[in-house]
Amino acid sequence: MSGPEDEALARAAVDALTGQLALLPKPGLPDPRDLSARTTRVDHCSLRWSARALAPGLVAMAAAARRTGEPTPRLRAELGAIGRCTEHSVALAGGGHRGALWALGLLVAAAALDPGAAAPDIAAAAKRIAAHPDKRAPRRPSRGSSVSAKYGAAGARGEARAGFPHVRRALDALAAARSAGATEPQARLDALLTVMSTLQDTELLHTAGPLGLRHVQAGARGVLEAGGTATEAGRQALAALDTDLHARVWSPRGSAGLLAGALFLDSLPLPVSSRARARARAA
Repeated sequence: MSGPEDEALARAAVDALTGQLALLPKPGLPDPRDLSARTTRVDHCSLRWSARALAPGLVAMAAAARRTGEPTPRLRAELGAIGRCTEHSVALAGGGHRGALWALGLLVAAAALDPGAAAPDIAAAAKRIAAHPDKRAPRRPSRGSSVSAKYGAAGARGEARAGFPHVRRALDALAAARSAGATEPQARLDALLTVMSTLQDTELLHTAGPLGLRHVQAGARGVLEAGGTATEAGRQALAALDTDLHARVWSPRGSAGLLAGALFLDSLPLPVSSRARARARAA
């Protein structure tokens, strides 16, 4: 049985995903201003609709974690089974979000294991869950795992087993941009670019190869080195990168899913100890 706590975590995760979708311009990613999907495989409206189809599965994942109480192999297998059912529901609703479901599902489950935990502790718990193999998973390799094996990239599984380092970098980028006076959309775009600048995105490796991936990483670094999206130079660099990636039909979807994970953790209430430290700094 699920409870209100599970529903709240699922709602926060879906809100994080739709919040990521609403950002613009997102280089190479669906733009809420473009409803034609001329340059993307799945249009923005479909992605928003299908994001909400994640909610029942995320509720079930949170409930499974709360019921199990530990990051055990049994929990990992149950999360995998729920995830596969949720993928089917999302496909019926329009598709997309497979990478985001993996990241958000693990983080939601980890948050349910220890309500009120700080973001680094939730990421560490997700790492412990992901360390267990899913013995019930289909034996045929996914496209992401095939690309990871071909190029030696960590991929989504490696990111989770490392404790979501890019989610943590995105959280740091959010905090730094906000402290520097950026607006919330600018802070979120800077966090996305921070992830893009170093992530070995298997979607990009599949469509653009290693040279294309390095091109995207360099473009993201260029925006940040120009001062980020809060500066005129940074906004111009972002617009150029966005035009370039849409023209090439290169989509850093892995980075977008990890930004959603960061926004989910960022939305959770701070632990009491963290609130006390924040008040002490403000004083």
